[in-house]
Order: sequence, then structure tokens, then C-alpha cells
Amino acid sequence: MKKITAFIALAGLATALMAGEVLVKGSDTLLNLVQRMAEEFGSVQPDVTVSVTGGGSGVGINAITNGECDIADASRSIKSKEISTARANGVNPTEIVIAIDGLSVIVASANPVDRLTIDQLGAIYRGEVKNWSEVGGPNKKITLYGRQPSSGTFVFFREEVLKGEYAPGMRQMNGNSQIVEAVKADAGGIGYVGLGYIRDVEGIKPLKLSNGGEFVSPLDEEPVKAGKYPLTRPLYQYTNGNPKGEAKSFIEFELSEDGQKIVEEEGFLPVTSDYFDSNNAALGR
Repeated sequence: MKKITAFIALAGLATALMAGEVLVKGSDTLLNLVQRMAEEFGSVQPDVTVSVTGGGSGVGINAITNGECDIADASRSIKSKEISTARANGVNPTEIVIAIDGLSVIVASANPVDRLTIDQLGAIYRGEVKNWSEVGGPNKKITLYGRQPSSGTFVFFREEVLKGEYAPGMRQMNGNSQIVEAVKADAGGIGYVGLGYIRDVEGIKPLKLSNGGEFVSPLDEEPVKAGKYPLTRPLYQYTNGNPKGEAKSFIEFELSEDGQKIVEEEGFLPVTSDYFDSNNAALGR
């Protein structure tokens, strides 16, 4: 009996040693998508566990820089100073694009405003426009909802829209879902969230945006893919050098036909041909 027990224990230990784990950390925008990817990947590779946590793009990039994760999720590109810090630590950040997002500006469904220019949007978030009546809406105070500074979306929106600093009164929320719920309950609210958080959600609507040309909705797939929507952006993952082992297998699954179907099911858009060559190079293909 002791021999059998010992054999079972050794077999269990061998199985544990054979099993792999991939640690993914970062962007809240990517959190639901990558968690779903991890679940589906587990059915294909049951011996590999993919653990996914959020915290923001900055958290993920800091984790890959310090060797605390295998993959960093990011809704913005890595900054030059972050690359320098990583290389000083012996880390070579390698970039892969796994999906396309149309960052969506949302208001409550009852708000009659349905479009804004990027200039108007920037003025609103800088606090220069404080009432909806100033942009064709009702006489109602505008309430700003946004992300916290560790968020890649916070940084992307500041750089692409504000080109300055956020109004001090903006309410910083921990994630996309919190912004959706806050705007849904606030007739004067405005917020920005990833495309995957607005599809088939009642009580909110995305605004059409223009940067000097036609007004485009983030729900218009082809214009978003073509970059005609002003806030089209790639969604990234970063690894230390070319991904290897289980991390590479997971990323290859994300970029496979099955993985890109999940991207669409989660409300985002699949990777466009613009990124095929760089993705293949990152994967050593």
C-alpha cells in the first residue's frame, strides 16, 4: 500500500512538473477578451494554465519589465522610457498586436447629442466646455468619467484627444465596466470605453466622431478597420524577446482563426493586414 501511495504521489508530482503556466497582466480593456482566450486555450492545451489579471497597461508593462509576468496586455504602445528601463533590466520588449479597438465615447441613451468633433471632445475633457448646451445638447452640466493614470486608455485618450491635461473634476474609474454603469445612470455623463464593452448594452450609446472629415461610429466596422474612425487603435501584448514555449503557443492561438473569432465575439475587431508582418517577425516566423 505504501508503494502504491508513493507511486501515485510521484505521478502527481510529474504531472504538475509537466504542466505549464503563463502569467498575463495589464490592460483592463483587454481583460475580458484575454480571459476568454485563456478559457478556450485551456480546452485545447489542458496542461497549460493561463492566468490573466488586470490593473492597467502601465501595470502590465512594468510587470514584463521586472520579469513578473510572461505577457503584458496593453491598450497603448510602450513608451521609449519604458523600453530603456526594460533594456537596463535585460528585458527586450517585443510587440504583438492581437486585436483592433475603436475606443468609444459614450453618453446616456436619453442624451440627444449623437456626435462630436475631436476638438469638442478635447474641450469637454479639459473642462473648457462644461454644459451640454454648448455642443447642441440640453442645458445640463457635463459629468466626466475616465480611467486612472495607470490605464493605457487614460494615456491614449489624453494624447489623441486632449493634447493637454484632464479637468480636475473628472471621475477616475477602475475599469471599462464601471464607466459604462456610471454613464448609464447619469443623464449628464460622458465616458470612454473599449469597443468590446458597448455592444448590445442598453442605456448607453456611442457617439459618432469626426477629426475634420465625416462623422463615424465605432460600430461601423469597415471605417474603423480602415482607420477612418478617429480613435481606432491596436491592442497589444508584450513579451521579453520573441515569445517561447507555452506563451508562444497561447499567442499563436490568439492570432489563429479560432482566436480571432473570439476577438469578434467579444466585440472587438480582428487584426488587420497592416500588422501581419510585424506579428510574424515577433513570433519568429
